[in-house]
Amino acid sequence: MDWQDEIEAAAERTRPHVQQTPVMQTRGFGLDYPVELKLEHMQHTGSFKARGAFNTLLSQEVPAAGLVAASGGNHGAAVAYAAHQLGHEARIYVPGMAGPAKISLIKRAGADLQVVPGAYADALEMAQAYEAETGAMQVHAYEAPATVAGQGTCFAEWQTQGLDADTLLIAVGGGGLIAGALAWFQGARKIVAVEPETSCALKSALQAGTPVDVEVSGIAANALGAKRIGNICFELAASQGLTSVTVPDTAIAEAQTALWQERRILVEPAGATAMAALMSGAYRPRPGERVAVLICGGNIAPDPLG
Repeated sequence: MDWQDEIEAAAERTRPHVQQTPVMQTRGFGLDYPVELKLEHMQHTGSFKARGAFNTLLSQEVPAAGLVAASGGNHGAAVAYAAHQLGHEARIYVPGMAGPAKISLIKRAGADLQVVPGAYADALEMAQAYEAETGAMQVHAYEAPATVAGQGTCFAEWQTQGLDADTLLIAVGGGGLIAGALAWFQGARKIVAVEPETSCALKSALQAGTPVDVEVSGIAANALGAKRIGNICFELAASQGLTSVTVPDTAIAEAQTALWQERRILVEPAGATAMAALMSGAYRPRPGERVAVLICGGNIAPDPLG
């Protein structure tokens, strides 16, 4: 597959439906070097996920049975929003751990919401059963080329905005977002995967040489809590020798607080995870290395104005 062609096509078809999100250069956060931020938490429904959702719906024929998706919260909100905008019915399965803010967001988008016990893997199992029973089209959060190409448009866009960095730090759950980055840049920039210590499916897969099941917990689990990394992400990461680091929940919470206190950027824990790698020293740039951070999600719980 020519990923760059796929991403360029995705950018063209989704452009009328997604936001071009801002970029900023900033100093602070206890660092002695500047950092470039891409504020993707300002995307529709509060995360980058709208890109993949719109690309999937616009590039494929949606059956009469509509759409189904499993989500920790952000993907479900994005699919619900895209479905509503394009006139499709959607059923969304989320685990109770998604939290009230994300569950409320999906409800407001008008989807048929099903809250199930357990974690994301349990929601996915039920979504797959619904797909088999009804013929609805599954919109996978990360294990689908159309999703990955859609997420890749974030990085194509960032490049046109003058991305001035040698290295990008990106938080990882199931791997759709970082797969989009790897697919777009094709080794032209260094990509660093950042995962919570208690939800690290990608690092575990790279160490094992194959995707493996992991335990999932921690403050970012409702966004980054994939039980197993996606195959698309794993293959791209392994072939490009991806750098992977992990951060503890305390570092994520400190980065979340610092983003708000220093720049009034209000994000959920997943949205602060990549910044946590710089602030905690989990990733230390070499002298002169220019770094950038993708701020991926802003659906904080509880909703401060909800």
